[in-house]
Amino acid sequence: MKVLAILIAFLGVHSSVFSQDMMPLVNKVKAKLDKVNDYVAEGNMKTDVAFIKAPVGKVKVYFKKPNRFKLKRDGGISILPKGGVTVNMSTLIAGNEFVALAVGDNVVNGTKVKVVKLVPTSDNSDVVLSTLYIDEANLLILKAATTTKENGSFEIEMTYGKYMAYALPDKLNFSFNTKDYKMPKGIALEFDDEEKQTEAEKIKRRKGRVQINYTKYTINEGVADSVFK
Repeated sequence: MKVLAILIAFLGVHSSVFSQDMMPLVNKVKAKLDKVNDYVAEGNMKTDVAFIKAPVGKVKVYFKKPNRFKLKRDGGISILPKGGVTVNMSTLIAGNEFVALAVGDNVVNGTKVKVVKLVPTSDNSDVVLSTLYIDEANLLILKAATTTKENGSFEIEMTYGKYMAYALPDKLNFSFNTKDYKMPKGIALEFDDEEKQTEAEKIKRRKGRVQINYTKYTINEGVADSVFK
């Protein structure tokens, strides 16, 4: 509980802001997500990262309960920050080692949402804070913003359609701070010596973005453990 106490003090908010326990709503969202034991998703991924040029490529995404997740990109590297970063909502809210606190209401892409902060109760969690924007009527997470200890901050926005009954998005936008990005092996920044410092600093201030458009899900038909090795 030490993490929770320190974080609330850091945020400098009054206890009344956090008077409403949002675990019942989060548990309803989790129950909907729990309909999916596993899935294989196919789609196209577009990246916009300042220091890496990557064309639109096909991807496969694998998930298996409770929190196993893997993204494979055909013909190239997967441009996602490493270590505890996921674009899967089941993985993001797996387990019960957090408290869910009401922040208020907001609007995401024209839909009214409940804003909920998830604060870890374990000192061992890499996640410092997650903020979920929940469509209460449909029990869908439309947006999630997460801050971690080791991997910076990232944000996810999701659009639902054909697979909304399973809380699986048709389209996902993922953004992160490039200054916190851990580049894959073999990728390096290349600048002229006199411009290296200036250009590197500019890149650090930019955001990296990844867009995935899912075309097909295969749900609850089994995923081998070997996929995640």
